[in-house]
Amino acid sequence: FLVGAMPRKEGMERKDLLSANVRIFKEQGQALDKVARKDVKVLVVGNPANTNAFICSKYAPSIPKENFTAMTRLDQNRAQSQLAAKLGVPVRDVKNVIIWGNHSSTQFPDASNALVNIGGAQKPVPAAINDDEYLKSTFVSTVQKRGAAVIAARKMSSALSAAKAASDHMRDWFLGSGDRWVSMGVVSDGSYGTPRDVVFSFPVTVSNGKWKIVEGS
Repeated sequence: FLVGAMPRKEGMERKDLLSANVRIFKEQGQALDKVARKDVKVLVVGNPANTNAFICSKYAPSIPKENFTAMTRLDQNRAQSQLAAKLGVPVRDVKNVIIWGNHSSTQFPDASNALVNIGGAQKPVPAAINDDEYLKSTFVSTVQKRGAAVIAARKMSSALSAAKAASDHMRDWFLGSGDRWVSMGVVSDGSYGTPRDVVFSFPVTVSNGKWKIVEGS
């Protein structure tokens, strides 16, 4: 778990942390390259997480790049919570919400493939909510701005929710995701027209300690 980074403060974007944290993650990558086992699984939490994961991987060339991930599970958990509240169901009854892109205000939370259990039956979330305008506007902007809202409320970035998301991420990486899609920032293989080798959040499934990007979602 790489959490050692300058934290974001009120009025800052995650990109504002870049110059301060590049040096930190360069050094962490070099240290991993020198002393870590080559099957180590690395989760970058410190922001900007996608960029930091990319830098860390580049400075640890002896470790497979698929072993480096950035945390977008916090965004996924926030998105699931928003949908569950809208539908009046427990968060555990919503699955397959996707976070695309960067862990930043440009991320895109996507409920188009999400499913919900209501009354013992599984339904597509868009049909259950039946409000396209909400899903395209309020839902998206609320999730995108949630980190800033937390900072404005408590004058520091999220703590317990981030720790919970990190444990969720690692649990699924080690134990598997079952029939659920989960969001991880991983090194792109060009899926969905994304540039290769950037760290981008995709929907993935995980089995036997290996993640696989969901195709055609």
